[in-house]
Amino acid sequence: MTTLSGDPIPRSAVIALSLAAFASGISLRLTDALLPLFAREFDIPLGRAANTITAFSVAYGLSQLFFGPVGDRFGKYRVIAWACAVCALTASLCGLAQGFVQLEIARLLAGATAAAIIPLSMAWIGDVVPYDKRQPVLARFLIGQILGLSAGVFVGGFAADHLSWRVPFFGIGLGFVAISTALFAINRRLPPHARVVKHVEGHALQRTVAEFAQVLARPWARVVLLTVFLEGAFLYGAFAFIATHLHQHFGLPLAAAGSTLMLFGFGGLLFAVASAALVRRLGEVGLTMFGGLLLAASLFAIGVAPVWWWALPACFVAGLGFYMLHNTLQINATQMAPERRGAAVSAFASCFFLGQAVGVAANGALVALIGTGAVIGSGAVGVLAVALTFSRLRARRVVVPA
Repeated sequence: MTTLSGDPIPRSAVIALSLAAFASGISLRLTDALLPLFAREFDIPLGRAANTITAFSVAYGLSQLFFGPVGDRFGKYRVIAWACAVCALTASLCGLAQGFVQLEIARLLAGATAAAIIPLSMAWIGDVVPYDKRQPVLARFLIGQILGLSAGVFVGGFAADHLSWRVPFFGIGLGFVAISTALFAINRRLPPHARVVKHVEGHALQRTVAEFAQVLARPWARVVLLTVFLEGAFLYGAFAFIATHLHQHFGLPLAAAGSTLMLFGFGGLLFAVASAALVRRLGEVGLTMFGGLLLAASLFAIGVAPVWWWALPACFVAGLGFYMLHNTLQINATQMAPERRGAAVSAFASCFFLGQAVGVAANGALVALIGTGAVIGSGAVGVLAVALTFSRLRARRVVVPA
């Protein structure tokens, strides 16, 4: 792989990061299809069961603010390897939980430990890959996350119908052990420029605050961060209830509902494969505009569908639209403060997952009042407004590569 310095990077380096993103994605979306089971087993409302998603997302989002500077200080690749090792423990704690409160706490810890993986991987790729070649590399890296998000919903639904809900958490723990071992081995083979660390003086908290302040001082960074927060709130505030919607309204088994949502990931895979051509043909402005239109139309179709199978093409198209939009936002995140890339990308991921937490919590409170269909439909309207607004703003801006 060609890098900024010209020194080769092992192909396995990005593949291992993609596997880590896969495990992180499964962890994030595993409980989506388990919500009805949690509500029955723990005798709690559906909105309370959704706290397993909210807790993970809140911890994931807030922890970004810690891991960005830590990755800059100790080496991004090395920190990702250590994070995967600790994720093995926190995933197992979820499986060992004896009550819903314990499960909420374990999910909080799991979100906090998984927080380092995707944003630091993106920042590391931004450090070593030239800007004009970065989007296809990021898209290939994100194949792991795409498959993980889809597999998480499927595995959760399958476990709800055929296994104990505890089983997948232990499986995730074992996966993180293997991935962590591989990352440590690869880190030792990376060239020096791919293991750069920053040696700075002063109090760690003061440095962290100063770095994020420098990111937020840039107007375009504020636009990107607000956009991704709203994207997370509207999209995943709706997405988290799609499996429940298909189960409750059409009597679809949770395993089948989870399988349907896997098509979201296949739509994302189509983008990953075609990303280079799409970037050349549409540019960032076109990707965000058409991605938002596809995503909104798909969510609306799922919300108003008279039959369950409408969700099949809708989920596929939604995945394509989401990654057209989100991958473009990620590219802008790697470039909005190049000299503070770790902090910038961590702030981006933090806003995205805090947005998810807000969206899921808000819709968890609304779902009993307006129903899952209306919740999904409102998400479609919100994400369309966000995408079109960003596309218009991006059209006015000139990017200077770095």
